Amino acid sequence: MAEHKTALTYAEAGVDIDAGNLMVEKIKPLVRATRRPGADGEIGGFGGLFDLKAAGFSDPVLVAANDGVGTKLKIAIDAGKHDTIGIDLVAMCVNDLVVQGAEPLFFLDYFATGKLDPEQGAAIVGGIARGCRQAGCALIGGETAEMPGMYHGNDYDLAGFAVGAAERDQLLPTDDIIEGDELLGLASSGVHSNGFSLVRRIVEKSGLSWSDKAPFAHGETLGEALLEPTRIYVKSILKAIRGTHGIKALAHITGGGFPDNIPRVLPKDFSAELDLDAIDVPPVFGWLAKTGNVAPDEMMRTFNCGIGMVIVVASGQAAQVAAVLQEAGETVTSIGRIVPRRDTGVIYRGSLDL
Repeated sequence: MAEHKTALTYAEAGVDIDAGNLMVEKIKPLVRATRRPGADGEIGGFGGLFDLKAAGFSDPVLVAANDGVGTKLKIAIDAGKHDTIGIDLVAMCVNDLVVQGAEPLFFLDYFATGKLDPEQGAAIVGGIARGCRQAGCALIGGETAEMPGMYHGNDYDLAGFAVGAAERDQLLPTDDIIEGDELLGLASSGVHSNGFSLVRRIVEKSGLSWSDKAPFAHGETLGEALLEPTRIYVKSILKAIRGTHGIKALAHITGGGFPDNIPRVLPKDFSAELDLDAIDVPPVFGWLAKTGNVAPDEMMRTFNCGIGMVIVVASGQAAQVAAVLQEAGETVTSIGRIVPRRDTGVIYRGSLDL
């Protein structure tokens, strides 16, 4: 008698194609809402299309960036809040584009999970679409990978890929940075998306849970407060670049903080002198420093400490640039100046109010 053999299916192996198709249907209107000149906002093809001529460039240079969100994802997973982490993903990529003077054009995402939950996936992509709208770029495609055994349950990972363009003669940084140029700082929305391995250790030390009240934020849980999305500076900075022609360089303050990121955009003959007394440090950083007993130098090397973007401007145009940025909704502070090169790329005056 022949032995009966059970027929296996892909779904029984842990990959649900129907769930993937359902998620695609849920996110189509979200993606469509990101359409812009050059992209029609439709998904489903084998590749995303972008018409560079339709975007209005005459002599463009393409600029590309990719990034992730680090272990901030773990807080989103543990707190069960998935609707804003996609904004962080977009922000980490497009803020890196605009520091080159580039306008973000399109974005693609990679979403990998152990077991696909269409509702969870749609919430994540909904955040990505919101981030794209804030940045003015189109979400033209992505990959959803259900990989049982690679991730535990509904745990997931994200990666983002952004492409922008700048006119060849408008790329940043410029080559005319000089002593006396002013440094403007744009306020961050919180911790943004760097340093979360340390954040999680500090929270563990505090004994608080993600659902407890945040000690530093009124009316929010600890999870909600720490998941505040990374600020997207694209539209305000592009407005200032195009409206003033006074911006010489921009530094996105991410991992490595001030000492690692500001020198990346300066000529080797110059340093940045920062007036730490001028920085309005949000309460979250004071709580992290005190609860974790984190030294000020370590805080500045790990976190943005309240400044998410540093701008180098000609001293005579600082007021004009600041006015345009403030009109666009940014909180702008004069935080220092360019000085002849010292032993380090960043020199501090004063101290942070932690």
